[in-house]
Amino acid sequence: MRLPDPQRSRIVLIGAGTYRDPHLLDLPAVPRTITDLAALLTDPTHGLVPEDHCTVLLDDGDLRTVGQRLRTAVQEAEDLLLVYYTGHGLVAGRRHDLYLALPDSEFVAPEFSALEYDKLRGAVLDSPAAAKLIVLDCCFSGRVVTDSMAADTVDLSRLDIAGTYVLTSAHRDQVALSLPGEDHTAFSGRLIRLLREGVVGGPELLTVDDLYQRLTSTMAAEGLPTPLNRATRTASLIALGVNRAFAATAGPELRERRVAAVERGKDGHWKEAAETLQGIVEESTRVLGAEDADTLLSRQSHAHGLGAAGDPAEAARLLRQLLADQARLLGPDHQDSLRTRQFLAVNLGEAGHREEAVALLRVLLADRSRLLGAEDTHTLRTRHMLARNLALSGSADEAVALLRQLAAERERILGDEHPHTQRARADLAAAEGGRDRV
Repeated sequence: MRLPDPQRSRIVLIGAGTYRDPHLLDLPAVPRTITDLAALLTDPTHGLVPEDHCTVLLDDGDLRTVGQRLRTAVQEAEDLLLVYYTGHGLVAGRRHDLYLALPDSEFVAPEFSALEYDKLRGAVLDSPAAAKLIVLDCCFSGRVVTDSMAADTVDLSRLDIAGTYVLTSAHRDQVALSLPGEDHTAFSGRLIRLLREGVVGGPELLTVDDLYQRLTSTMAAEGLPTPLNRATRTASLIALGVNRAFAATAGPELRERRVAAVERGKDGHWKEAAETLQGIVEESTRVLGAEDADTLLSRQSHAHGLGAAGDPAEAARLLRQLLADQARLLGPDHQDSLRTRQFLAVNLGEAGHREEAVALLRVLLADRSRLLGAEDTHTLRTRHMLARNLALSGSADEAVALLRQLAAERERILGDEHPHTQRARADLAAAEGGRDRV
């Protein structure tokens, strides 16, 4: 089971909320339903596809335009094709064929003005998509009454599409409702809630069948029409998103695993820690999203681990990418951005780019002094890193001056026996010795 490839998938959302035929009552919940579904399914973190891969046809009465845009999306889909309709369901002809009403549709003669399901079915059958999903939020029984969407009986077996999953909002003898006071249609509103909130205790990824099972129990408990499904082959395993309730519980667990991996590295096992952290980054990106704060921290720890394990060049490459994302999402002065800047400078220095490392550390030292104060432990650490890189790049006099100041400040702030004080003194002695030999 996996999420669809967003670049190779397409979604078509068709909604009809207003009608010119007086026999077809307007459905004010439909526009909000389609709009919110589009926002959910194209969400940068938890959505299925980018916005330009989601075709929204809301209150478009031109059957030709609807057909053309539908056909384009159907032909472009290679991984997942999702077609979603909400509006009035109409029937006509001797076989009681199903028609999906559009704003210009006529109640008594939908054959010439509505989207025939068989034509939709044929278009989907012709798609090269590996997985196909059709969701129909309209009902198949009765006539339009008050705020409901209705049609005469339709045999669901005729909706079958090989290798796909068909989900309908009601059984053949039930009415699909738009309840007064609700922003969405009854079926779609509960589906939207599941996608937004997730399923507590559910799996990491929600398949269409997970959603169907949950919708069935929820709507039955509320006394609402229950949905009906039909699956062929393995279509029931189509994943429609990350379970956001799972993500809420996964965050703390991933955080604990990240901290444990870093501690493992500090114990001298950085290669093992870096491998573990790479897996945590991949899982965090998938479950929490690429822009989640914990995902960013996991990327930072992974890059730091790679550098400590002996690959500072790759660490610096990853840290550059991370820094650009942090500057955009958190701001350049955020403490995590500042830490990434220091890690980047350290790894650049270890990779042999001492001059660039020195330049970065000079700016970072000024920023940390401004934001945290000259005597903050992070500011002092940056000064120490700057001095060490200066010494290794041949600027011994400046390095000695910085280390003398650093050793005195650490002795005053941390005490004579603190490891950071002793490290500053050792580096000072080494820098003085190197200068004297020049």
